[in-house]
Amino acid sequence: MTKPKKVALAYSGGLDTSIIIPWLKENYGCEVVAVCGDIGQGGDELKGLEKKARKTGASEVHVADMREEFVTEYLWRLVQSGGVYEHKYLLGTSIARPLLAKKQVEVALATGCDALAHGCTGKGNDQVRFELTYKALAPHLPVIAPWRIWDIVSREDAIDYAARHNVPIAQTTKKIYSRDRNIWHISHEGGALEDPVNAAPDEIWMLTSSPKDAPDKPAEVTIGFEKGRPVSVNGKTSSGVPLLETLNKIGGKHGIGRIDLVENRFVGMKSRGCYETPGGALIMYAYRELESLTLDRNTLHYKQKLSLDYAEMVYNGLWFTPLREALDKFFEATGQSTTGEVTLRLYKGNIEPVSRKSPYSLYSLNIASFTMGAEYDQKDAQGFINLIGLPMRVRAQAAQRAK
Repeated sequence: MTKPKKVALAYSGGLDTSIIIPWLKENYGCEVVAVCGDIGQGGDELKGLEKKARKTGASEVHVADMREEFVTEYLWRLVQSGGVYEHKYLLGTSIARPLLAKKQVEVALATGCDALAHGCTGKGNDQVRFELTYKALAPHLPVIAPWRIWDIVSREDAIDYAARHNVPIAQTTKKIYSRDRNIWHISHEGGALEDPVNAAPDEIWMLTSSPKDAPDKPAEVTIGFEKGRPVSVNGKTSSGVPLLETLNKIGGKHGIGRIDLVENRFVGMKSRGCYETPGGALIMYAYRELESLTLDRNTLHYKQKLSLDYAEMVYNGLWFTPLREALDKFFEATGQSTTGEVTLRLYKGNIEPVSRKSPYSLYSLNIASFTMGAEYDQKDAQGFINLIGLPMRVRAQAAQRAK
């Protein structure tokens, strides 16, 4: 690859991207444009980010507030899909990467950059998510992935490099967890978590109370949806960002949304991580409860199959693809009747449904009640069973004749 003159770097201010700025300048002699998206990672993480990037060698720094776009165009689509990876993971990191990479490409094209760079490791999923987005949106720009080419092989090495180049970082050899945070979740990896034999240390959790320390009295929260999108909490209408922030506080207080997962990475290995998704866990739970009222059996069961495919696509970085866009149309269609309210009871890390209601409910008390009524003729069941059981009866009779 011809040495680039100006490189757009996906910048978070964390350990990896902090040392990449001086490394790029040292090895390529290029300008570095640091690109960061505010997707709700919190004020402390963004505080002083521009100053830090410039101090370590960036010639330009672009920080974009992308919270509303992230919630309404990415997270709410995920909610509609019902996508959960390997039974547990609500895809908090996965769903954010395409948006961050899209913004990086936009800045690169606008500022005349001739290459893109990221700080993803050569073992992780994020390198796939970023680079597949690059291929979809700017296939002509070459990609620099330092973790695949430099001689740094561990986080300890990265910390040493930062010290030698006077790069300020929060990580130390004693505080070495790798974290990714946004408005949907926070992930924790590395350190003691690398060995699945080890219990997750209490010290890692940041957004949620320990269930044992959560309030002794249960709490109830009501989430309202309109055409498949969350619109209210406890009767108060809200836009996406404040709604999710409110549910994060409620869920976090009651120990909701913790998972400890050994997952199958797209690159082929297993890894272990811990995730906190308090508000997201409440929303996803409530959405499923509402769908139990509003979707007919065939649609609901078919949607469950597609939800698995959608979760894998998001996890594997296949966001900017025709198939994902087509699946979104299906989920938007099924979400048209997903309007109503669900009340949940929260208690020490547990969620249970209290109430479900929708103007589009397919639940008929007259039909479902044990009390016999005119809307359902029990005699119809006999013919139905006979038809469904006909192949079984014929097979059994044939087996008897063959004896």
